[in-house]
Amino acid sequence: MRTHAAIARACFQAYAEGDRAKLDAVLSPSLRFTSPFDHAIDLQTYLDICWPSHAGISDYRFIRTIESGDEVVVTYELQRRDGTTVRNTEVLTLRAGRIEAVEVYFGWNVPHPVPTGRHLTNGA
Repeated sequence: MRTHAAIARACFQAYAEGDRAKLDAVLSPSLRFTSPFDHAIDLQTYLDICWPSHAGISDYRFIRTIESGDEVVVTYELQRRDGTTVRNTEVLTLRAGRIEAVEVYFGWNVPHPVPTGRHLTNGA
């Protein structure tokens, strides 16, 4: 059985490799994804919004991967195909070997300004 950290890294590598089957294998059908632009969106909305970004990703460099119970905290540097790099931290919650929830941290307000189940488009 793979560790939670290995499952988390496989999720990110699926983006770098453009491997949708690998991604689908680690995401729970009941996934909820939250970021500064998304508040607890469901799996299909997540895939519609986030999966297309794989085309611009060349690699991930993992800065830290910390397991704590059912959670994994991952800080990474994402290398884009255009040569730029960004750093993010995510908290992934796993159940039954799949990612059930994702919280992306790059600065959001509390309470969350986006209505539950919605995505912020172009700042509106």
